[in-house]
Amino acid sequence: MPELADRSPLAAHPNLADTVNRNLLRSEIEGGVALRDLAPETTLEVHTQNRVYRLVCRPDGEALISGHPEFCPAPVRVKIHGSNWGGSMLKLGYIGRGMHLEFRHPDYERPIVTSRIIDIREL
Repeated sequence: MPELADRSPLAAHPNLADTVNRNLLRSEIEGGVALRDLAPETTLEVHTQNRVYRLVCRPDGEALISGHPEFCPAPVRVKIHGSNWGGSMLKLGYIGRGMHLEFRHPDYERPIVTSRIIDIREL
């Protein structure tokens, strides 16, 4: 069996289900942003099917987020968990096209999950 370092990022992983491998491959093709690769204070505009969010990235996966009339009409400091495909599997610290952004809001017990991400732009 090849070592992980020998594997192409687009190669299927033999220990994962086909649906998981398809989702991972799709996220690589559609593109996105790894939060660890962004400088602090980087501002992103995340277009979902229903809203446009503005995120100002902070260290440790935190961000100031605004753009939802109920959850964040004004900037709120949240913890960005990552993105998912509409289920429980989460790509940590990643905001991806075709996926759903998941974040922890300080005033809500459960994570907030957005509608499907259409586009991501750095401002």
